[in-house]
Amino acid sequence: MKDALAIHRWLLAHQVHHEIVRLPRPMTCAEELPATISAAPERCVAVTVFERHSRLGREAVAVVSTVADLPTPRTVGLLLGSRNISPAPAFAINASTDYAAGLICPLLLPHDLFVLIDERMPADGGFVFTPTGERHTALRLHALDLLRLVRGKAVDLGLIRPRGTREAVALRH
Repeated sequence: MKDALAIHRWLLAHQVHHEIVRLPRPMTCAEELPATISAAPERCVAVTVFERHSRLGREAVAVVSTVADLPTPRTVGLLLGSRNISPAPAFAINASTDYAAGLICPLLLPHDLFVLIDERMPADGGFVFTPTGERHTALRLHALDLLRLVRGKAVDLGLIRPRGTREAVALRH
């Protein structure tokens, strides 16, 4: 499993200014990050892993987004054109990302993992926070550095809308 030290060494090798933040209390998932460090949910990054089911088997799909705009299986399914999308179980997350489930850092993800990056993530000079795979630490770095280092396909999950409408329309006589 990857941890804060592996991320720290990789960022040092890439000469990226960052900070490993010691948390005041342990967290179990990225959604707890804003409350743990008193940061805005729009500045906290999470990786959500889904499984796409097909005739050939299951494929993991990771989505990098902010805690404020977490993706749903329906949204990811609409984007990928697949109806068989579900949240991945913890053992599949651990195996496909090499991070502890719920504490996935968007950096150092395996090259064979299909990654989507939500374009609504901050793209300014401010700082963002991500989990490190450990319960007691988080990573703080510039948003632009994170976006430059994360490997994946950029998509705007905010534009995905279901086809058709769900409104009932009264017939005119």
